[in-house]
Amino acid sequence: MKQDIILSGVGGQGILSIAFVLDNAALLDGLNFKQAEVHGMSQRGGAVQSHLRLSDQQIHSDLVPRGMADMILSVEPLEALRYVNYLSEDGKIITSSTPYMNIPDYPDIEEVLEKVREINKPIIVDSKKLAAEAGSTRAQNMVMLGAASSHLIVKEESLIKFIEVLFKPKGQKLVDMNHRAFGLGKKAANEQS
Repeated sequence: MKQDIILSGVGGQGILSIAFVLDNAALLDGLNFKQAEVHGMSQRGGAVQSHLRLSDQQIHSDLVPRGMADMILSVEPLEALRYVNYLSEDGKIITSSTPYMNIPDYPDIEEVLEKVREINKPIIVDSKKLAAEAGSTRAQNMVMLGAASSHLIVKEESLIKFIEVLFKPKGQKLVDMNHRAFGLGKKAANEQS
């Protein structure tokens, strides 16, 4: 059992938080993981991507080869398209429909989403709306993790545990909000399956 994932978004969207939850959930579930360094965090709004590899066998490289990713999990739709060349033939894109318009020539969002829809029955979730419903638009990353949860090889309860570990130092209110965001993302994705 193995899973190769490309995490993508822009600086400030919480890609590191998604990676933390996934990495620790994998360890709790007895899996090996390797994660390539997250790139792009030095500039808020800059492109961010990380390679995450999970397996019950030894993993020799922390980089996902082009054309071999099982999933692109993106908090930003244009960033999902940026890494589509990593996606395997039967790989899945799970992305937010909410653009982060950090460049002056950001393409028309409907054109971006149309290109995403052309790739292997993607799951597209309005992370901003669902995060706001959960309590804060800053929880879009946990909405997207919830949207991906049914397609991950780690157990949902392990993900939920490490959402709590991540946010507990900031108070139970933040833990509860991020758990709600996760649940709303999962529900929205399951309605598309």
